[in-house]
Amino acid sequence: MNILSAIIVFENLYEVKRLFHWGPIIALTVISVCSSMAILDSILWYWPLDTTGGSINFIMLINWTVLILYNYFNAMFVGPGYIPLGWKPVKESYAQKVQCVMKMDHHCPWINNCCGHSNHAYFTSFLLLAPLGCIHAALIFIMTMYTQLYDRISFGWSTVKIDMSAARHIHHPIMPFSIAAFAATLFALGLALGTTIAVGMLFFIQMKVILRNKTSIEAWIEEKAKDRIQYYQTGEDFIFPYDLGTRWKNFKQVFTWSGAPLGDGIEWPVHEKCNQYTLTIEQLKQKHDKRQRSVEYRVVEDYNGACCPLGKGLNTFFRTPCTEEPRIKLTKGETIFATRGTKWWMYGDKVLNEEQAKAGVRIRGWFPRRCVEKCHYDSANNSTSEEKKEQ
Repeated sequence: MNILSAIIVFENLYEVKRLFHWGPIIALTVISVCSSMAILDSILWYWPLDTTGGSINFIMLINWTVLILYNYFNAMFVGPGYIPLGWKPVKESYAQKVQCVMKMDHHCPWINNCCGHSNHAYFTSFLLLAPLGCIHAALIFIMTMYTQLYDRISFGWSTVKIDMSAARHIHHPIMPFSIAAFAATLFALGLALGTTIAVGMLFFIQMKVILRNKTSIEAWIEEKAKDRIQYYQTGEDFIFPYDLGTRWKNFKQVFTWSGAPLGDGIEWPVHEKCNQYTLTIEQLKQKHDKRQRSVEYRVVEDYNGACCPLGKGLNTFFRTPCTEEPRIKLTKGETIFATRGTKWWMYGDKVLNEEQAKAGVRIRGWFPRRCVEKCHYDSANNSTSEEKKEQ
């Protein structure tokens, strides 16, 4: 009873709420369908008690499922780790709605949590194991359909007939392979192949940044740093501070035999020409640059903040940004400073009144491009050009 009460504490029960989100629901459904169908089909195709190969196949299948779920739930419930209150962040970032996350890579809807310092290895291991398990399951699905349909397919001059009632010449199956079983196996095969491609691509993206000891956010910061230097021709030589020189050293920052990442998540080994705050200083430069290069727009059409607005045109509806960043409501006559955008959408900060500004309120997000028009007098860009002239 004491052990049970030690496990079921308030914080753990609160974390269970992460499961009730569309991301984990879809992910666990895919895992359940592929695993259960693979187990049932492996009994039909390669009965585990008849041969050593069948036993190994069945044990490997169970092993994939256990390892995938182990790393998935650890990535979800261990979490990224958060810096202590009052500590100034160095290699951290803010998740949407708030806490300062250690070494934040991104917010993943599939685990309904951020990927960061403490769970990066679990998350990446899940991205590796899921495609491997799906490849094994896909082979079982293909072989099951082949062996079960081999004696039931007859070819004519212009027809192909499948007789699901025909008896197989091999041993009698423990479970009948009906039309429903065939359809379920085909559906599971599609899920397995789709998961292999999608999750496999994510794995290679993650390994690319891990081997450089970066996060996805830091890779974006580095790209913008090079753009800033090139745009202003400052002659700076930007050095990414956390690259330790070799891929193996970078790899060991995330993956260890103990499963726990190196370091305390607050201070990090850096390049000899850099310091703990090199990237923070670069971010401040980029924020200043973004304010200088922002473009002033005036709202000419109301917008209710919908993710896919029906009344703003088909292109706006279908090409909505695939991001969890918010949309902001617009009222005709308001002013917005846009900092980035696509052909059909823009992202920017709404100009607020004095009271809101004093209270520290900030409203920023995406909105349809058709709802705004560029101001004829762009104060942001005008001030930038004046500064260039002074230099």
